[in-house]
Amino acid sequence: MSVSDPLADMLTKIRNASRVRHEKVDISLSRLKLEVVKILKNEGYIKNFKKITVDEKNVIRVFLKYDDKQQPVIRGVESISTPGRRIYSGYEKMPRVFNGFGSLIVSTSKGVITGKKAVDAQVGGELLCKVW
Repeated sequence: MSVSDPLADMLTKIRNASRVRHEKVDISLSRLKLEVVKILKNEGYIKNFKKITVDEKNVIRVFLKYDDKQQPVIRGVESISTPGRRIYSGYEKMPRVFNGFGSLIVSTSKGVITGKKAVDAQVGGELLCKVW
């Protein structure tokens, strides 16, 4: 079965798995998904991840993170750009997520980075998703 928006599918899998308190979730591998997962790890939203092969398919195994009250660290995740509607922003007008408490993930000419790093590097790009 083909998925029309693989990034939104990945974000939905992570959101659903964290809501029902799963320890881990497997996501099909692509370069864009891997870069987004690396940012989620660096920003502290997930414990860890690793690339593995399951039934001869390459997947990313994402280990979800919970606080001391067993509440998910990822409170919300929202896709911004879709295959039918791409949203772009320059670094001057880069949106903020929850007044800086969330993270914006942007695809730029310098790679997939957070919105804060895009503003610091003075590059704009496609707004992929926001996480809080």
